Amino acid sequence: MAEAELPAELTVDVLVAGAGAGGLSAAATAAHHGLDVLVAERAARCGGATARSGGWMWTPGNPLALADGVAEPRDDFRTYLRAVIAPENYDEERIEAFLEAVPHMVGFFHELTPLRFTPGARINDIYGNLPGAGTGHRSVAASPFYGTRIPARLRRKLAHQFYMTSFLGMGIMAGDDLGKFLTALKRPSSFLHAARRVGTHLFDLAVHRRNMQMVNGVALVGRLLQAADQGGARIEVETRVTRLTFDDDGRVTGAVLESPAGTTTVRTRRGVVLATGGYPADVERRRETFTRTPTGREHWTLAPAEADGSGADLAESAGGYLDTEVTSAAAWCPVSLVDFPGGRQGVFPHIADRAKPGVIGVLSDGRRFVNEANGYWDYVNGMIRSVPDGRPVESWLIGSHHALRNYMLGFAKPRPVPVFPYTRILRYLVKGRTLEELAGKCGIDPEGLWETVAAFDRNAAAGVDPDFGRGETPFNRYGGDPAVAPNPTLAPLGKGPFYAVKVLPGSFGTFAGIKVNARSRVVDRSGAVVDGLWACGNDQVNIMGGRYPAGGVNLGPAMTFGYVAGRDLAGASTYEDDGTACPSPAYRGTAWAVRR
Repeated sequence: MAEAELPAELTVDVLVAGAGAGGLSAAATAAHHGLDVLVAERAARCGGATARSGGWMWTPGNPLALADGVAEPRDDFRTYLRAVIAPENYDEERIEAFLEAVPHMVGFFHELTPLRFTPGARINDIYGNLPGAGTGHRSVAASPFYGTRIPARLRRKLAHQFYMTSFLGMGIMAGDDLGKFLTALKRPSSFLHAARRVGTHLFDLAVHRRNMQMVNGVALVGRLLQAADQGGARIEVETRVTRLTFDDDGRVTGAVLESPAGTTTVRTRRGVVLATGGYPADVERRRETFTRTPTGREHWTLAPAEADGSGADLAESAGGYLDTEVTSAAAWCPVSLVDFPGGRQGVFPHIADRAKPGVIGVLSDGRRFVNEANGYWDYVNGMIRSVPDGRPVESWLIGSHHALRNYMLGFAKPRPVPVFPYTRILRYLVKGRTLEELAGKCGIDPEGLWETVAAFDRNAAAGVDPDFGRGETPFNRYGGDPAVAPNPTLAPLGKGPFYAVKVLPGSFGTFAGIKVNARSRVVDRSGAVVDGLWACGNDQVNIMGGRYPAGGVNLGPAMTFGYVAGRDLAGASTYEDDGTACPSPAYRGTAWAVRR
């Protein structure tokens, strides 16, 4: 049955602009508390950057960890964050609000909504050499499910799997699932797993015309849509918030929407939540705030085109402002470009390949510049710091034939997928029989590259990296190959052929964002609340101050502060998962946290 079109005028309790993790978390939470919620998603499908992600979120102290017998003191989380975040960017009130709310957010969604989480028992914090760093149980992700578990009307609004990080449009989950695909030709059990997954996917494409094995960020968005829908929230796609409306005192009273049905003026009894995805697709704001991006176009984001700063525009129209006083305005990720036949260009994130044995990253002088097995933020930051001013910020990932065929190199898949589509058709990989030939084709200094590889190979054979300490932390080692000893991240490149792919600065989204308080309420430059307006997700300035202490520091805060916003709008005074009293909703500028 077709859904009714939006009327010319509508009154609801809450309007949420955007249907990524932050917006849907706020919508589902507010709807659970009985509020009448409308979600306006500008794109044709819901999910935004969340649906393109791996779906893992940093959730320290979560109840799944406690169920596994891991009960870390909250001071460990504070200690680690203080060690990573620059002192001037450490927002104690919001970090305390996050640490207080995150266990209850996970408990609420896991126990009281259709969303179920998988624990990240082996996912390590990035900087394992810093005090307070975790070695697992600080992350969760949405559990995979088959698409028929959610209504068809919601599936029609759900984003497809991001093609660039899929196999023929089929999502592969990091961890055991990915491991079985990489060992499909080595172990019969892995082959059966991969064959079953691929066979099911081909059936789904023929019958359902889409991916139905929901994993990663798509699984998270699908379950959040279901949670919001079951609470009674109305979810509209292709519906843009064009401007906010105000009363005579300047309070936000609603918004004007544009949709295929026309213009709708929405009045809100409680407030408006901005969750439009930040501004990674806004070229002008990138030029103003991103490092080494002089025109704004020296950057390739993984976020969709709709993440163009519209939320910031709306906040500024109400008296809010964009907080750019962070270490990095961008949530950096190294990317490479794939030029498909027909003129379409794809952006691929280098997440899983950099730590694999037999792979190194070099600049045009042929020299390494970073611990390749560290986080994606560190790789791009290393490029930015190491490339001389006036030169394009770029590097090359170089891999041995063994590394390419057994793991991957960027968008190029391991065996049994052949190599020639990536070298001859897409011209994505550069191949050289020798290092000198490869350097010549890539524009890399051949002498520098030869010296770098010679030294790297000598050290890798002994399992050490005296230059950058690769493989010395649990995070590094987890990204390698456990079958490789003595260091799972190191192996000599050896003899040719060699392969290379050009790597450029990209991002998952923005760390800079709308300034908010610990309740996700938008504030002006004096610190006063903008009445009737909240912000979450990538629209909200990230609590990590522009640093990347762990995977999932976009999604974890997005989900948590969306939950905080939903509860604040509802005036909730007890936590949903255990009924305990929570800090007073009457925020007056002091840290609302129970110190434990």
